[in-house]
Amino acid sequence: MKAKSDSGWANLTYMVVGIAFGVVFVKAEIISWFRIQEMFRLDSFHMYGVIGSAVLVGMLSVWLIKRFTIKTLQGETVSIAPKKFQKGQIYGGLLFGLGWAITGACPGPLFAQIGSGFVVVGVTLLSAVAGTWLYGYFRERLPK
Repeated sequence: MKAKSDSGWANLTYMVVGIAFGVVFVKAEIISWFRIQEMFRLDSFHMYGVIGSAVLVGMLSVWLIKRFTIKTLQGETVSIAPKKFQKGQIYGGLLFGLGWAITGACPGPLFAQIGSGFVVVGVTLLSAVAGTWLYGYFRERLPK
């Protein structure tokens, strides 16, 4: 008999959580192009509050995982590998921010925007996929 995580149940669980996450994005208005433009024009604190809250929750979660050696549902130890800073992260961050400002979307809310009926965001999604593919293709030749 297959384990529950090896079957379609795991994918169904991820789908349900993803849909719930999308609903939260819509209700919190963080998929709104106008909210994102407000943030980049420094006209509103709304998005900074959401992002700041996410950073704090992430920090607390990582601390709890490390402090109590929390394991996955499959019993595996969660390990967070240290990452070395590279100047390419600055270039990548600038490109990411520029794309976010131009399109009014970062990768997280893209699916919520499409699910909300903003089908034109499909172009942004395809561009994100193409950019990810290009990065993978040229990764070894990029500055470190």
